[in-house]
Amino acid sequence: MKGNISRLLSAWMPVALWLLLMFIGSTELLSAEHTSRFLTPFLRWLYPDISQRAIATVHFVVRKAAHVTEYAILTSVLWRALRISLAGKSRALIAAIACVGPALFAASDEFHQSFMPSRTASPNDVLVDCVGVLLAAALCWTVTRPGAPDPNR
Repeated sequence: MKGNISRLLSAWMPVALWLLLMFIGSTELLSAEHTSRFLTPFLRWLYPDISQRAIATVHFVVRKAAHVTEYAILTSVLWRALRISLAGKSRALIAAIACVGPALFAASDEFHQSFMPSRTASPNDVLVDCVGVLLAAALCWTVTRPGAPDPNR
């Protein structure tokens, strides 16, 4: 019994911590205004002649790549937790939950951002987040295919 609780805790703690980190990141702390304070000086140091338009483009790409990455990580840790918690259940069930859960969180995260003065809520960001979800799910699906080594053993 104690081993099962420890196993579930070790499975779900990364999910909970990552969700908390994502929630904190969706506050004003990581708004475009705040991230540009770090990125712009770095780009100007790296490329002194960089145009403002190029800075804006790089900033946009970095922020969207961050969306994809954070949701890919969420999907991956959720997939792992589900594999442990739902051992013996089908990969299709695990895949469905691992995709729907983060997609719903993405929508709720954008709703949360709509209450932050320096943030904007965007349905397009939910779509970008879902790209990360689908990329991670495809990778997890491939890695956990029948015959692949089981990392839980």
